[in-house]
Amino acid sequence: MTQDIIPLDPNAYEPSEDISKTSRKANLQSLVRMARYTGLRLVALFFTVVVGVYITVLVANMGGYVDNIRKSQIREGIITALSADVEFQRLDQTERTNQINARVALQEERLGLNQPFAIRSFRYLWNAITLNLGFSESMSSDSGSRLVRNIIVERLPSTLVLFGTANLLLFFVSLYAGLGLSRRYGSFWDKVILLLAPTSAAPGWFYGLFLILVFASLLGWLPFGGMVKVPPPDSKIEYALSLMKHMILPVIATLLSSIFLTIYNWRTFFLIYASEDYVEMAKAKGLPDRMIERRYVLRPTLPNIITSFALLLISLWTGAIILETVFNWPGIGQLYFQAIGLYDTPVILANTVVYAYLLSLTVFFLDFIYALVDPRVRVGEGGQNR
Repeated sequence: MTQDIIPLDPNAYEPSEDISKTSRKANLQSLVRMARYTGLRLVALFFTVVVGVYITVLVANMGGYVDNIRKSQIREGIITALSADVEFQRLDQTERTNQINARVALQEERLGLNQPFAIRSFRYLWNAITLNLGFSESMSSDSGSRLVRNIIVERLPSTLVLFGTANLLLFFVSLYAGLGLSRRYGSFWDKVILLLAPTSAAPGWFYGLFLILVFASLLGWLPFGGMVKVPPPDSKIEYALSLMKHMILPVIATLLSSIFLTIYNWRTFFLIYASEDYVEMAKAKGLPDRMIERRYVLRPTLPNIITSFALLLISLWTGAIILETVFNWPGIGQLYFQAIGLYDTPVILANTVVYAYLLSLTVFFLDFIYALVDPRVRVGEGGQNR
């Protein structure tokens, strides 16, 4: 009995046109979802920046009170200048008053102080959002420039050198120390860190005062403050050595104010992840401890580590107001302190708006970084994120 052989269709195992269309449609939906999420996220972050900067405008200007101070300073300066004019002294009181009022009105119009504060506040907001930093009202750079941009750029390297060194040391030392203590829970050093953690309640400038008293005043080993000795050394090597010598006390003060609590936090954080069921299963399989830490403890905690590191980097912009003032360190923190004391609104707004933009961009990009390092995170799926 002969059996008929049915020839195979060569296209039987090729993807059908319907499957291809479904795949393209799914990809298009993913792109639309991603674009919609990105747009909404940018709008939300920008709105947050606008609100934060506008609140800063209101606080820095004290609801218009600082502008009234500026008006008084303008009138006082004009009266002082005209008092030295012989021709002005020959005028009667009415003409003197008219000339003073005319010049004051002209100066206020030039600075926009003749408008209501509500209008001026939105002008300040627009200039800040568009990074039109303008000119400082009371401060200048070492070169004599009153451009806010030049003033900040001149101070920024000092802050980056000091707090970049201190905060990077703090981050990596505390991270590795916390990981090490998580392996030795209940050991002697674990108890020591637990005992010293409350010392981080004191700020860095508090430790700085004691360090200055001991190592600068009593022992005379290190300088009281400043960035380099005066006059600055001509040689680059001597300049670098002087810079490092002046950095010792503020760096130690920064570390003492945070390191024990930070180590304790990382140690507790790693202990929580090390007690997960999948870690216990890996130990039961006999995997080496290093492999368990790398694959089952460190990898799931990468989003948190990356977040801490990113926020640390942008915090370098602000510096530390009181610590820089205590050590007379010419950085952004001391600049901010001086600007507050002088009611210099443009400088205050410049510091705030740049930090706000840096923080917003960091938060925005962290969402996508999370998706890269953690496959459970899917950007743009809303409630479906895991």
